Amino acid sequence: MNYYFINGPALTEVTERYTRLTGTPEMPPLWALGYHQCRWSYYPDSRVRELAAAFREKQIPCDALYLDIDYMDDYRVFTWDEELFPDPEGLIRDLKEQGFETIVMINPGVKVDNDYELYRQGRDKGYFCTRPDGEMVIAPVWPPECAFPDFTNPEVRAWWGGLYEDLMARKKVSGIWNDMNEPAVFEVESKTFPNHVRHDFDGHPCSHKKAHNIYGMQMARASLEGMKKQNPDKRPFLLTRANFAGGQRYAALWTGDNIATWDHLRLASEQSIRLSISGYSFVGSDVGGFVEKPSAELFTRWLQLAIFHPLFRNHTMGYNVDGAAAVKKEEVELRRAQSDTDQEPWVFGDDHTAINRSMIELRYRLLHYLYTAFYHYVQQGTPILRPLSYYDQSDEQALSQKGPFLFGDDILVAPVLEPGTTALEVYFPEGGWYDFRTGERYEGRQTHQVEAPLEAIPFFVRAGAVLPLREVMQHTQERALQQLELNVYYGEGETTSRLYEDAGEGYDYESGAYRLTTFRQQGQSDRLSLSAEREGDYELAYAEVEVTILGLPFEPSAVHVDGRRVPLEKTADGDYTLYLSDPDFKEVDIK
Repeated sequence: MNYYFINGPALTEVTERYTRLTGTPEMPPLWALGYHQCRWSYYPDSRVRELAAAFREKQIPCDALYLDIDYMDDYRVFTWDEELFPDPEGLIRDLKEQGFETIVMINPGVKVDNDYELYRQGRDKGYFCTRPDGEMVIAPVWPPECAFPDFTNPEVRAWWGGLYEDLMARKKVSGIWNDMNEPAVFEVESKTFPNHVRHDFDGHPCSHKKAHNIYGMQMARASLEGMKKQNPDKRPFLLTRANFAGGQRYAALWTGDNIATWDHLRLASEQSIRLSISGYSFVGSDVGGFVEKPSAELFTRWLQLAIFHPLFRNHTMGYNVDGAAAVKKEEVELRRAQSDTDQEPWVFGDDHTAINRSMIELRYRLLHYLYTAFYHYVQQGTPILRPLSYYDQSDEQALSQKGPFLFGDDILVAPVLEPGTTALEVYFPEGGWYDFRTGERYEGRQTHQVEAPLEAIPFFVRAGAVLPLREVMQHTQERALQQLELNVYYGEGETTSRLYEDAGEGYDYESGAYRLTTFRQQGQSDRLSLSAEREGDYELAYAEVEVTILGLPFEPSAVHVDGRRVPLEKTADGDYTLYLSDPDFKEVDIK
């Protein structure tokens, strides 16, 4: 075993150095940070179209829809059920025109079927895992008999990656979801391979006892490489259930099948934070719980938590046939009528629909901030989610906090994790913190009681921060941005914030088509200055910047932008707003 000692001494530095050692991903497409809707399963194609229409009709933002195993022909991976999905290419094209990216599941288990070309290829080329005597491993997953590619073999990975040609290059699927890749095996106690199964291990043959932890990661690696080869101009989105240290280079990850309980809501928060500080920031949970149906309150609280998780996906069990092929069209309506597991944001009544809509809209408001946090993660390995101890490890009270957490550099989140809660006791670390909802300032190294009504999640912005806000859209590419909003939170002394922007798709940013703005705020008792330095050649779509200043300790008499006096408006909340017609402003001076 190889051991690496990383002394820090700061906790954030330890994670950053570990993450750089094991690797970081590339920038995700912006749509991948939007809201995703999934279930087991949406079918037939008419049901998927109904779902898309409902999101747009109810004006609930959504960027991605998923197809689970029932889109396949009798669970044969890389195939389509021609009865349930007679024109997948047309469906995907129509969804794209409405602003939805399509993500489909691909599992490692290949159905044993001599009439199935993919199975014959793998069998004839010796690409499937074997036992010590050379016998091919056959085990039940969704098909009653499956063979399993040995993803630890580079030749097998290249073959598997080539299988994505139809999905990515022809059907124009935008994302792939690798599931069951531990690998999962049904009807055995271990739920996975026995240890004696053999693997190539990149030319160093070994048993599954050694290869188990990397099997899922190597499948994700094969998938990502295939996706990039088949659609090289589009940033890939890959989601995986199994992975390993360093697997953050290949795929986002969710915390696996969970249950619609308050205990699992708490676990969703803890697991995501722990993964993030372990180098794996592109994480999230099945919002609302995969198993069982959440109460309206639990679903809303889970949705609120997931606003602050990089992966924002609602997923649940649905109408399906266990261990059999997808039901045919004549059975679909009956199963839908019998189903009580609907978990879309609008199924809990009008009041909750309004709340849930506003929560998803909040996520879209924060996309500039999250995208910038992702940039820091990619460049430096900085975890997006962090416990309060990462803010100040000398603060003994911060070390013991389990509920509140940091989202990026400037936001503290206090999720509601217990039923019936309408107020929270929140401990704030060093410095000042502003309630995003009310603008009220709380001083650090103290515990404060904050209101937590069902329609809101308490979260707070660091004093001295410049928080960029994005326009709410029904999907991230609905229209060109018309305006940038900057919330400037007054803080004493000098502080720094950043904003990273690019096209949100493609790779032009690698050749300079990006914009990185560094804001420096200098706060005094009678003066506030804000400077902006920029790098990169990305051309902005918007021409106006709305700046709101919160928490000024003095009544301003004059405002100058790049030496020119401009008007300052006082809001009903007692804050101040100014409008800038030049997004390349260099300095704002308020005194």
